Amino acid sequence: MRKQDKKQLIDSLTQQLTDNNNFYITDVSDLNAEASSNLRRLCHKNGIKMQVVKNTLLKKAMENVEKDYEELYVTLKGNTSIMFAEAGNVPAKMIKEFRKKSDRPVLKGAYIEEMTYIGDDQLDFLIAIKSKNELIQMLLHYCNHLLRMLFQHYNPVDHSYPESLRPYQKRVNKASFFKII
Repeated sequence: MRKQDKKQLIDSLTQQLTDNNNFYITDVSDLNAEASSNLRRLCHKNGIKMQVVKNTLLKKAMENVEKDYEELYVTLKGNTSIMFAEAGNVPAKMIKEFRKKSDRPVLKGAYIEEMTYIGDDQLDFLIAIKSKNELIQMLLHYCNHLLRMLFQHYNPVDHSYPESLRPYQKRVNKASFFKII
């Protein structure tokens, strides 16, 4: 590989690392062409960008980014591929699903929202991590529940709603207020 090509690849990896808060470093060696193709298809289906990289180029790209990736340097041995995703738990779920048919990919490490996870034994923990959208949905559900309890506490028949809540009374009674998507 020419020096200019290496620089372009390092710049590309640096940009991807800067733009993404979640990525996984995996080992996909020993996959045959069919299994590798199936893995790439599954990645694409789940919105994961997977790229096979050279360890030294990935390390240089990590050094160019202002985030602290130093703990992940120990994972940069052997065959390495990197997976980028919006949600932190999606690659872990995809790896678990793919492993029903194969013993690869092996999780070497992950960087999720400024936290570092090292080793394949972290896979189940990473699956359990809630994504930002899942947390927002849970929060809305709890707020909805609390508001319903509050409105049920005031009997709508005797019009004992506090003045500040009266504009919402009809919406709550129609059950159209704060529906979870």
